[in-house]
Amino acid sequence: MKLRRVLFGLLLATLVLGFDSTEAQQARIPRIGFLVASSPSAFAARDQAFKQRIRELGWVDGKNIASEYRYADGNRDRLPELAAELVRLDVDVIITIGPADTRAAKQATAKIPIVMAADSDPVETGFVASLARPGGNITGLSTLSPEMSGKQLELLQEIAPTISRVSVLGNSTEPGNAAVLKGMRLAASAIGLQLQVLDVRSANDIETAFSANKKNRADSLIVLRNFVLSAHRKKVISFALKSRLPSMFVTSEWVAAGGLMFYGPDLADLARRAANYVDKILKHAKPADLPVEQPTKFEFVINLKTAKQIGLTIPPNVLARADKVIR
Repeated sequence: MKLRRVLFGLLLATLVLGFDSTEAQQARIPRIGFLVASSPSAFAARDQAFKQRIRELGWVDGKNIASEYRYADGNRDRLPELAAELVRLDVDVIITIGPADTRAAKQATAKIPIVMAADSDPVETGFVASLARPGGNITGLSTLSPEMSGKQLELLQEIAPTISRVSVLGNSTEPGNAAVLKGMRLAASAIGLQLQVLDVRSANDIETAFSANKKNRADSLIVLRNFVLSAHRKKVISFALKSRLPSMFVTSEWVAAGGLMFYGPDLADLARRAANYVDKILKHAKPADLPVEQPTKFEFVINLKTAKQIGLTIPPNVLARADKVIR
C-alpha cells in the first residue's frame, strides 16, 4: 500500500510538471528583434508598413508575437552592443534595416535568422553566398544600389544638363558602398561626368568635404548612405541650398527635409515584404532556403520648392515621371 502511494505521488508530480512545462511553452510567443541604425522617427514609415503586412498575415503584436526594438540613433558604434542585446533576449528573428545593421547582427549570431529589409549588395558584402541560395542564417531584400547609381546620375543630368563634376559624399568603408561607387564611376564615365568622392567618417570631415567641394568647383551632389551625414542632415541640405547644387539624396526622408531629389527602391514596400520572410521563418522555414529578393517598386521624389530656391527649373517631362512632388 505504501509503495502504491509513493508511485501514485511520483506519477502525479510527473503529470503536474509536464503540464507546467507545456503551459510555459504555450505561453511563450515568438519575438521579433529590430536592429535599426537610425532613429524611431526615421524608421516610422517603414515600421508602419511592416506592421500592417504582418497583421495581414495573422500576427498581432502583443497577442501572438512580441517586438523588441533597438535603435542606434545614428551612432554606428552602438550597433554591436544592440545586436548582442537582441541575441541575449533570444529573439526568434532579427530584422535589419541596412548593411551596417546586418553586419552587426551577423557578427552577433550565426544561429538566429536575420532578415535584411534593405541591403545594398548582400553578395558583395559577404552576407549571403548568392541571391538564389543565401546559405547560412541571413536572407531578405536587396536594394540594387549599385544598379541605381547610373539612373541617379542620368536624372541629375536631365534636370541640369550643364553639370560636369559631381561630388559624392559618403563613406567608402560603409558596407555596400564600395560596390555602389564602382557602379557610379562606370555610369559617370559613360555619360561624360566626373566624380569626386569625399569620404565623411566623422563630424569633423563634413566641413572638410564642403571645402573640397568648393575648391574643386563641383556643380552637383550625390549623398550616399552614411550615419554621420544622416545625423547632420540639416547641415548637408543647407550647404546644398546655399551652394545651389542640384542634388540626389539617399532616401525620400532627405527630400521631405528640404533636399532636391531621391530616386531608388520604395523602402516602405521593402519593409512590407520583409514581413513575408518573418512569417515564413516563424512557420519554420530556413533562411538558407529563402532566396534574396530584389525591389519591384521604385520612388522618384522631387522637392519643387527646393528647385525654386536654387534657381532650377525641372523639365516638364521629368516632373511628370515623379511619383511625388513636394511643392
